[in-house]
Formats: sequence, structure tokens, C-alpha cells
Amino acid sequence: MEIGRYHWMYRSSRPHRYHHVPALRGNISPLGIQGCFECCIKCLGGVPYASLVATILCFSGVALFCGCGHVALTGTVSILEQHFSTNASDHALLSEVIQLMQYVIYGIASFFFLYGIILLAEGFYTTSAVKELHGEFKTTACGRCISGMFVFLTYVLGVAWLGVFGFSAVPVFMFYNIWSTCEVIKSLQTNMTVPGDQICVDIRQYGIIPWNAVPGKACGPILENICNTNEFYMSYHLFIVACAGAGATVIALIHFLMILSSNWAYLKDASKMQAYQDIKAKEEQELQDIQSRSKEQLNSYT
Repeated sequence: MEIGRYHWMYRSSRPHRYHHVPALRGNISPLGIQGCFECCIKCLGGVPYASLVATILCFSGVALFCGCGHVALTGTVSILEQHFSTNASDHALLSEVIQLMQYVIYGIASFFFLYGIILLAEGFYTTSAVKELHGEFKTTACGRCISGMFVFLTYVLGVAWLGVFGFSAVPVFMFYNIWSTCEVIKSLQTNMTVPGDQICVDIRQYGIIPWNAVPGKACGPILENICNTNEFYMSYHLFIVACAGAGATVIALIHFLMILSSNWAYLKDASKMQAYQDIKAKEEQELQDIQSRSKEQLNSYT
């Protein structure tokens, strides 16, 4: 060292004393505090990103379906009352069904908000990163049963949302037919070939209002005016977004199903490993007891 080599040049200076500094373990600083960067990396490593992506997709899909579907149903009732069924008694049943569907939408939004959070928490506690962060943990039969129950429930919900996705495509098909008919009327008026008064849309053929509803259909300029209203434009596009939200929810549930299945397999393997480690520890303890008794007997003989 340079200080030790040239210390003879400075006789009046006090001799330096060097103290032994213990070696640091891991990434801990001399102050005993772990680095912030390493701590952040370790915390980010414990996040189940697959479950997080599925939760965000599920929340987005359910929010789009519930919000847009609720507003679109309200606009549909308004269009029917103003243009296709002026008598309130003709569409009273339809109004009650739509009101019931809106209440169901509230329940769906609340349920999937809680269910998404539960599945995200289940993903946190079954990922292998939790084992690295918090040490060894034991799996129980109850935990494995709960994980299997989530797999079954998510499968049932996925099948149910497939039906919801197909059902949400029905109003999109109906509004598309009306919109395409209006486009035909506009093209005929532009080309001056055939008058569009004879081109009509009869809502009664879809079965949403009875056949005795008056007027029940719209033709020519009346139908074109309906297509130009803001209620028709908003309802049509909101039904499209609601259908897309239902499709996103189906994808999210399929994603959740794959995650839960892998987590359940992980818990099953962990339980087998846990049983193996318990048997191994018991055998080692018995071996140590035998060795200790042999030493005691040997010492007594000597």
C-alpha cells in the first residue's frame, strides 16, 4: 500500500491503524439497507403479469359491455316508442325485459369486479415468485380445492359469456340491416332510378314487438330520418362496442382458465414435493437419533 510504503517520510504523523471490515453479504449497502433498485426489481419479479393482463382485459371488456349496453338499450326503447310502436301497451313487455336486463347488467358489473380481484389475488399467492419473496410455504388440501373450484367456475363463466357474446351480436345484426336499408334508399335517391318509398323495414318480423303494433314498420324518407337521428347512430355503435367488450371478456376468461390450470398443477406438484421433503426430514431425524444412541452406547462401553 502507498501509505505504508512512504510512511517513513513523515515521522511526525501519527501511525495509521487499519481495522478489519466484515464482508458485506448480497447487495446490502454498508448502512445495512438494501438498494432501492434491487428491491424494486425483486418486487416486480413477484407480480403475476399473466393474471394482471387477464384482469385488466376482463375489467375493460365487462366495463364496455355493461356501460355501452345499458345506454344502447335505453336508446333502443326510445326509437321503438317514437317510430315503430306508438301504443305503450304494445311494447310493455319489451320495456320490462329491457329494464330487467339493465338490472342484470348492474349485477354483472359488480360480480366481475369482485371476481377479477379474487382471481388476481389467487394469482399472486400461487405464483412461484411469492415463494422466492416470502420463503417456503405449505400447500393444503383446502387450498388445492379452492384453486380447482376457481378453474371450474371460470370454465362455467366462460361458456356463459360465449352465449352473451352471441346474444349481443343480435342487436348489431338488426341495426346493421336498418342501416344498410337506409344506405340503399340514399343510393336510389342519388341515382334517381327507383323511388325509395317502397323500401321498408318491419321491426315486427324480429319478434321484439307484436304483429298488432302500429305502425310496426318504417318506409322511404321516414326510415331515412330514423337513420339520421343521434339515437340510432349512438345505439348502433354502442351495440358494436358492447359486442366487442363481450368478446374481450371471453378472451380474458380463457386466459384466466389457462392461468388457473397452470397454478393448480403447480400446487399439486408443490404438495407432492412437500410430502417428499417431510418424509426425507423424518428419515434424517431418525438417522440422527440412531447415531446419537450408538455414540452413547459406545461411550458407556468405553
